[in-house]
Amino acid sequence: MKEPVIFVGVGEMGGVFARGILKLGHPIIPVTRDMDMHAVAKDYPNPLLVLVSVGENDLHPVLETLPSQWHSSLGLLQNELLPRDWLAYSYQNPTVISVWFEKKKGQDFKVLIPSPAYGPNAKLLVDGLTTLGIAANTVADEDELLYELVRKNVYILTTNIAGLVTGGTVETLWQDHRELATTVANEVIDIQEWLTQKTFDRDRLIAGLVEGIEGDLQHMCMGRSAPGRLTRAIGFADEAGLKVAKLREIFAEKV
Repeated sequence: MKEPVIFVGVGEMGGVFARGILKLGHPIIPVTRDMDMHAVAKDYPNPLLVLVSVGENDLHPVLETLPSQWHSSLGLLQNELLPRDWLAYSYQNPTVISVWFEKKKGQDFKVLIPSPAYGPNAKLLVDGLTTLGIAANTVADEDELLYELVRKNVYILTTNIAGLVTGGTVETLWQDHRELATTVANEVIDIQEWLTQKTFDRDRLIAGLVEGIEGDLQHMCMGRSAPGRLTRAIGFADEAGLKVAKLREIFAEKV
């Protein structure tokens, strides 16, 4: 029997990955909210991968309490994810995937662009998604992973925050409100650079944003998480001493 894969959280997104990994022949061990992770870790102390696929607000509590036996097998998929999230708990070299497909209750997945992955079990995740017809690929190094994480953050935050003003689809945002979208994107990049203490090629990030937009032109800009994302962004900007005038204007008007 192949090595087991632990899933901490088996919601819509985790369920997609579980299907793919099951098709590769690996047993799946789910850990739901009402289960004791440490009890499960005693039964499965050496899994191939522990994929944390919980909601955004649950990520840090899980990372803080993850059983020590599982630390070297950590896998992460999460919106607004950055290295600071796992380094805060001294996790080194986790497997990370930046997810570019959508999965909603009662609907099958919708792929925007290929999902990039990096880390010890990146190929496992890519192979699992490939069995389902979901495009994915591995990236070469940590620098490229960081770019991909920031690119996804720029896409999510720009479309959500600008969408508080425009509503509608990402196609409409980019075609009819490009100045707003570009201004918001650059302020989001300001925050991302502070969070990562890195400087990025802004033209490349904007091109990456456009690639995501073109991957699903009818994707709606503003989900229910948009006000929370803007609130977090303003909090980071306050901490960093960043002006982010457009974000603050939108926050004052819409949140």
